[in-house]
Amino acid sequence: MAVKSSTKKRLMELGISETHAHRLADDANMDAIKRMTVDQVAKKLELETGDTDLENVMAVIREQMATRKRTRTGRITISRKALLDADIPTGDDRFNVLNHILVPHHELVPVDEEESALAPWGLSQEGPDGTTRLAKELLPKILITDPAVQAIKESVEVGDDELPAGWLANRVVRVVRYSRSAGSSTAFRLIVESA
Repeated sequence: MAVKSSTKKRLMELGISETHAHRLADDANMDAIKRMTVDQVAKKLELETGDTDLENVMAVIREQMATRKRTRTGRITISRKALLDADIPTGDDRFNVLNHILVPHHELVPVDEEESALAPWGLSQEGPDGTTRLAKELLPKILITDPAVQAIKESVEVGDDELPAGWLANRVVRVVRYSRSAGSSTAFRLIVESA
């Protein structure tokens, strides 16, 4: 039989005497000790049921079982309401995803330039009444919740406080990717609120 020294040390740190910790750690780790019944612990410690030493040891074991359950099942989440506005970084301290080296260049195409920017792809469609419209819905989509789109939205809203709600939906984003082998490639995405 081998005594688990780390288990013995942990039991002694929890307030169990060295002799009892030595006996409990004999061929048992902390998980095995936590699963033991009162009778099994009494037999291992050579104590009688109802002895104060046994009750003290069982109190320590029960406390460890309770903390284990809490840490396994208890999920820690910080709600937005719990944060103070002073805790949220702003300005230069805030991380901007668009400044990361792995994120391609994203820019919002001005509304009056959308038709000319998308002209090479023939997205202009003629309606039944003879008017032409830009069929932006044929473009690949990007969600409004995308971090790059959110960074663009925040940067535009800093300069203009009077934008209407939902001003970003159905707008076009130009994404420019650079690579050493292919040079640059440009793609356009339509900002949508849901997939």
